[in-house]
Amino acid sequence: MIDWERVAELRSEIGADGFAEVVELFLDEVEAVVMAMGQKPGKLEDEMHFLKGSALNLGFRDFGAQCQKGEKLAAAGQASEVNLAEILNCYGASKEQFMTRLEEFTTAA
Repeated sequence: MIDWERVAELRSEIGADGFAEVVELFLDEVEAVVMAMGQKPGKLEDEMHFLKGSALNLGFRDFGAQCQKGEKLAAAGQASEVNLAEILNCYGASKEQFMTRLEEFTTAA
């Protein structure tokens, strides 16, 4: 669900303080998009693209894959086939799992 190697790599690249800032920004921005997802006609593809990139950058592997699938469907004119509930559930489960180890990556070493 979470690509912990990617999490560790990002943390190594930007340090504990930078990583904490990225996580905070990720949660703020992703939560805002997730809460409004699918409410703006014609924007679902853009929302899925943003979420996919953000998720994969921070190691949310399964959530990123779900968003990529939704992006492809929306791009093909099949936005109505995007399973928003499944994407939201995946995000919630991913976030829960991520938060269990967050302190490990935000503590200065």
